[in-house]
Amino acid sequence: MIKIVAKAKVKPDCKEKFIELAKPLVAASQAEEGNIAYHLHESLEDPYTMAFIEFWKDQAAIDFHNATPHFTSICPQFDALFDGPMDVAHFVEVV
Repeated sequence: MIKIVAKAKVKPDCKEKFIELAKPLVAASQAEEGNIAYHLHESLEDPYTMAFIEFWKDQAAIDFHNATPHFTSICPQFDALFDGPMDVAHFVEVV
């Protein structure tokens, strides 16, 4: 299993729009065959720091996800809503 944490700070005046754009992305991603979990989270320390936390069966599932129409059409719209770049990190369990 591969876990992804994709974190970004959203501009304060863009938070509601970001969440509305994220809803169909989350729903469609959760329906993908190789998806185990896919949710959007808000930081307890900073309400404008948001993170997609995703669990995928394998790299093939991630590659499929990254090519889906919902990913390729929604994610580019996020850039204008962010206050800086998105940080994306991939993890595998070690213990």
